[in-house]
Parts: sequence; C-alpha cells; structure tokens
Amino acid sequence: MKRVAILLFLLGLAGCTSVPEGVMPVSGFESERYLGTWYEIARFDHSFEEGLSRVTATYSKRDDGGIKVINRGYDAEIGEWDEAEGKAYFVGDETIGHLKVSFFGPFYASYVIADLDKAEYQYSLVTGPDRSYLWILARQPTLPKSVLNDLVNKAKSLGYPTDELIWVAHK
Repeated sequence: MKRVAILLFLLGLAGCTSVPEGVMPVSGFESERYLGTWYEIARFDHSFEEGLSRVTATYSKRDDGGIKVINRGYDAEIGEWDEAEGKAYFVGDETIGHLKVSFFGPFYASYVIADLDKAEYQYSLVTGPDRSYLWILARQPTLPKSVLNDLVNKAKSLGYPTDELIWVAHK
C-alpha cells in the first residue's frame, strides 16, 4: 500500500510539469536572452498573487545551471512589497521553452513559454501545467495594443478563457 501511495504521489508531481494539451512550448529558446526583469502585464487570478500590483519577475543564472526566479509585487492593502524566490530548470532540451519552477522545496510546476518575441525578447505568453494559469509578460510595464491583442488572441486560440485576465497596474 505504501508503494502505491508513493507512486501516486510521484505521478502527481510529474503531472505538475506537463504541458497543457494543444500548447507547444517555443523552440529555439535562448535562456541567456530571457534573463533579466519582466513586467507582468496580465494574469489569471491565483491566491499567491491576489491583490498584488507592480508585479515583476526577475530571472538570473544559478551556480548549479538552473535559473533563479524572484517574483515581486506590491500589496497596497498592507502597504508592503511581497517577494518570493524560486528556482527553475529545463524539463528537457534547453532550446525548448519548457521549464519546471519551484518556490516550495521539492514541488515543481510547469513554466511553459507558449509565445515569445524571438527577435527582441520583449514579450512572452506563459502558461502552467493547465489552462488555469496564464501570464503575459513584457520587458516594459506596457505593451503596444497590437502586440497585446495578438497575445490575447493566441491565448484564446489555445483555449484559455481570456475574459478572466487580470490587468496588472504598474503605477
């Protein structure tokens, strides 16, 4: 019985690093170009970001070959910044935009880059292991309306409920 429980636990963890059906992570990914600070333009609501504005994600190299992740946002209700540090590693080939990220010990979740400005690395569309996670990220606090529309339309075509997006304030 103990072995069955462990197997089910491990299968559950593996499922957290999966790619949503019909979503293809970007290929030709260059992690060095992705490093640095990204502004969260839009997201789906989740308790770990509830009420946060001015949200950024900063990525840097780790000594072990992974990527250090610092997520930061402002909680206006209490007047304080909230920050979480995590780590990310590629699930497979490092030229494919599919990573696993952890903020809590051995538990990992998918970080799937579904769309990316490959020319300049100025915006990306990121999902988690299923369609309840979605982020639009950019190098600046705003995006041109045409780019934003393209990203929202891409997410919609992949089956995401884009009407549920929360638009993040950066003022």
